[in-house]
Amino acid sequence: MRFVIFILACMLASCGAPESPKAYVTSQKGGITVIDIATKQVIDNIDIQSSGPRGIGISSDGKYLVTANKGDANLSVINRSSGEVISHVEVGKNPEFIRVFNDLVFVSTEPASSGKPPSQHEEEADDDDDKTPAQIAVVNIKQGKKLREIEGGPETEGIELSKDGSKVIVTNEADNTITVHDFQSGDLLKTIDVVPFGDRPRGIKVSPKGDLYVSTLEHSDNFIVLDGEFNHVKTVATGKNPYGVSFDSNGDRLFVASSKSKQLEVFNTSDFSKIKDIPLDGKRCWHFSFTPDNKEILMSCGRSDELIVIDAESLEVTGNIPVAGIPWGVVTFPKAIGSLDDVR
Repeated sequence: MRFVIFILACMLASCGAPESPKAYVTSQKGGITVIDIATKQVIDNIDIQSSGPRGIGISSDGKYLVTANKGDANLSVINRSSGEVISHVEVGKNPEFIRVFNDLVFVSTEPASSGKPPSQHEEEADDDDDKTPAQIAVVNIKQGKKLREIEGGPETEGIELSKDGSKVIVTNEADNTITVHDFQSGDLLKTIDVVPFGDRPRGIKVSPKGDLYVSTLEHSDNFIVLDGEFNHVKTVATGKNPYGVSFDSNGDRLFVASSKSKQLEVFNTSDFSKIKDIPLDGKRCWHFSFTPDNKEILMSCGRSDELIVIDAESLEVTGNIPVAGIPWGVVTFPKAIGSLDDVR
């Protein structure tokens, strides 16, 4: 009897207990910081064996972490459970923003950008207005291989995919366009000129229902709403320098990180009226993720070396987690919606 109880206990300990939810944070001067979401404690640091990680994503099955490393013009593909680097994939100069779809990674590369982390007094040092077209590299995670490239506009920044996966949508800062491309061929399907509405499109996010797209316009302090056919619906004012953007999981609210106003803004998506401005005592807060239970928001703040924790219901800051080395992006496992990830 004791033997049976022992075997059952071992099975529960090794197989039955679910994995504790974790957050994964890239730091430009480091690797990946792993945080236990329940305890809000740093539990590991992963050496990505490359330099200057910014964009980060998780494969749909949760087996792999992927980082875009500006210093070495590559991606690191990492076994999420063990932290082992499986491969490095060359993708082109200055990779930055990642969007994962099934086993594919779409990553923006910027031939015109310097690739250097911004100094303390130069938050936007990578904004250089060169008109060289950017490339969006398409990489198969499991194969560790670049499959093809899609030509974007100058200084491609944000990347999104349509809900049905048939289109790739990118924001191009330097020529003030949003371009829509065929998923398979990369062919240009539509170009949206944002000049009538603002300046320098950066973040881009599709609604959970797939019927709306929102793009932040960084230098005009607003965002635009596009319908499912990429027609302009509305322009909405924000604080200064909006970047990271995400709907909540049911699409009722929109969250916008306005970095220079030091706030996370919350809007009602029925009419995009303001719900609340959440003051942030952090510096250069660009990207954020909901936790897997949708109860909290984790905000990465690069110039104050921290994650800020926000209650997603009360919309109040509840704490912070120190993360060294200019934290840039944050995603979670189990996967959750945020400015860098989604749950489809």
